[in-house]
Amino acid sequence: MRFFDSHCHLDFPELAEGLVEHLSEAHSAGVSDFLVPGVTLAQSKSLVAFKQQYASCHIALGLHPYFIAQHHDDHFAELAEFAAAHVERLVAIGECGIDATCKQLDYQQSLFQQHITLANTLKLPLIVHHRQSHHLIAQSFKLTPPLYGGVIHAFSGSLQQAQYYIQKGFKLGVGGTISYSRANKTKRVFAQVPLDALLLETDAPSMPLAGYQGQINVPKRLAEVFTHLCRLRDEPVDTIAEQLYTSSCALFRI
Repeated sequence: MRFFDSHCHLDFPELAEGLVEHLSEAHSAGVSDFLVPGVTLAQSKSLVAFKQQYASCHIALGLHPYFIAQHHDDHFAELAEFAAAHVERLVAIGECGIDATCKQLDYQQSLFQQHITLANTLKLPLIVHHRQSHHLIAQSFKLTPPLYGGVIHAFSGSLQQAQYYIQKGFKLGVGGTISYSRANKTKRVFAQVPLDALLLETDAPSMPLAGYQGQINVPKRLAEVFTHLCRLRDEPVDTIAEQLYTSSCALFRI
């Protein structure tokens, strides 16, 4: 079985020192591909060289709402120009989105819509971050409809919200949240939606699974996320693994 970690920040400092070992352990666990998203202008630019160093890593460029205080007015224009110049190396635009726990919601929404426009222009899918913001993301999709789908990172909404995103051409990111007993609503959603609407992710070094609280999350844990997902689904394990990998490659055109 092969796995695709559709969202992991392998270039973050927490993983940098032991990255070769982390990748080796992940490969041994069956994880053959990784998607590393952008979060700031400088870090997004650095991902081109990062990809050249690590062949199993695919990259996306974006301005994450969590770092909204670091984004200057001219950053998105520079990001868009850089993305256009390196489009053949990209598989998505993001991480972008709206986070209601962060400041400047109006600016966040404007920035998100600019990401959608860029993704449409470059014919790429989106990696969408959400937190208490499904209604604002839906507003943005109405104002600037995404044309190439994407993935809703760390999905944790209702079945109705899941169906809305799927109808818009989006996949739902399945991460370590489902390892927690409190995540019953999310687990029910992942049990009910079509299998081809799901992707695996770790969000390493964040989002540790149950039993690893307080520890740095690492990409080899994707195999454990897969095990938890299999407990929610009726399909054979091999069928689930094959579909998840195929869906990831299809979405990111790999």
